[in-house]
Amino acid sequence: MSNHVQHPFELRTHTLSERLRFYFNPFDRRYEDLKRGNLWLNVSRDLMAGLIVAMVAIPLAMGFAMASGLRPEQGIVGGAIAGLIGALLGGSKYQVYGPTAAFIPVIALMVHDFGTSFMILASVCAGVILIVMGLSRMGRFVSLVPDSIVVGFTIGIACVIVTSQLGNVLDIKTEMIGHSFLEKLGIVWDHSAEINAYAITLAVATFAISKACFKMSVFIPGPLIALGIGTVLTWTVWAEKGIVSIKEEYGSLPTDFWVFTPPAAFQLNALFFYDLVYAVAAITFVGAVESLLSSRMADRLADNKGTPFNPNKELWGQGWVNVIIPLLNGFPHTGALARTATNIKVGALSPLAGISKCVFKLLLVAYLATFLEHVPMACIGGIMMYVAYNMVKPAEVSQVLACGRMETFIMAYTAIMVLVTDFVTGVGTAIVLYAIVSRYPQLILSKAME
Repeated sequence: MSNHVQHPFELRTHTLSERLRFYFNPFDRRYEDLKRGNLWLNVSRDLMAGLIVAMVAIPLAMGFAMASGLRPEQGIVGGAIAGLIGALLGGSKYQVYGPTAAFIPVIALMVHDFGTSFMILASVCAGVILIVMGLSRMGRFVSLVPDSIVVGFTIGIACVIVTSQLGNVLDIKTEMIGHSFLEKLGIVWDHSAEINAYAITLAVATFAISKACFKMSVFIPGPLIALGIGTVLTWTVWAEKGIVSIKEEYGSLPTDFWVFTPPAAFQLNALFFYDLVYAVAAITFVGAVESLLSSRMADRLADNKGTPFNPNKELWGQGWVNVIIPLLNGFPHTGALARTATNIKVGALSPLAGISKCVFKLLLVAYLATFLEHVPMACIGGIMMYVAYNMVKPAEVSQVLACGRMETFIMAYTAIMVLVTDFVTGVGTAIVLYAIVSRYPQLILSKAME
């Protein structure tokens, strides 16, 4: 991890009141690039970027929500409002907030075991912690997580997503969420007679179309095109092939976006607090690390010559996202690497792109809700497979491999543990192991190789 250069405006925010004024100011120096050159041309670039990212984000948001055991509209609405809050209160010029793959196993486990109300409470608590971390200037500490653990965690999460989507891709009706890796494989084996070749074809085609469109141009919303083709096929020539749609799985999509969902009352005991601490730790870690990684990547990708991203204000904005979004029928969100990269590549210059993405996304969904509910679940599975495929970056893996046996071992350990156990166990033990191995590397590795 590279060291962060302190943000120039934080040099003057020594007191808490000064930091609060700085963090609550939505129109800070992040808009400076709009004034360079033709203002109206720059504004139009941001608006166009917001529209394209909105079109790309709609199917992804639905997929992330359903993969997490929630309803599709929770991803759409939450992602839109998260983009608005993050653009106003975050610390990056280019960051796009939304549901991300790294949160899927964390949210799915909470929803399956304890229900959505528990998830809401855990997210709000994690959001408060992130806000305090931002105010306490702890962004620099989060960036110290080694690359080997981050890359290993990413590989593990990608594998978790693939196994969680086997039901949709193969058209197996049995629930996959809430089961371990080996249990999921067992379910596929036990229900192999239900496998639908037409569903597999749709999933593979969705993956291929999404990949091909993005390779041709970031201006082409490949996932949305793939959903359109898949939906038309299941309406027409494959209407009798038994392919399950979103409507059959979840019912009609509501267009009443403004739903307040406070956490319910819980029976307070030691076990409840243990589970809550576990969930809050997971949300806090994923949100902080992925958001800061995405912000740092965005500055490099955009070749940002002006005001750099502020890691502490980014944690502040991330905290408010996770306090507010679950209360509006959403779930935990963070900075989205793929959508942030798309935002930059299609010309975004400032947080105005994230603000316009919120507006465009809600307008599109309001007019497309009837169409979206007929999307085949196999297409959603194909999109999630495409997301998992893009999570693993060969260059990042090669970089870790080049660092030596210790880093390679930690990466492999983290990936395997995240896959076969869970996120907190995998990452938590990897951090402890890294601390031990980095202190006594030669002794431990020589023993491991014997």
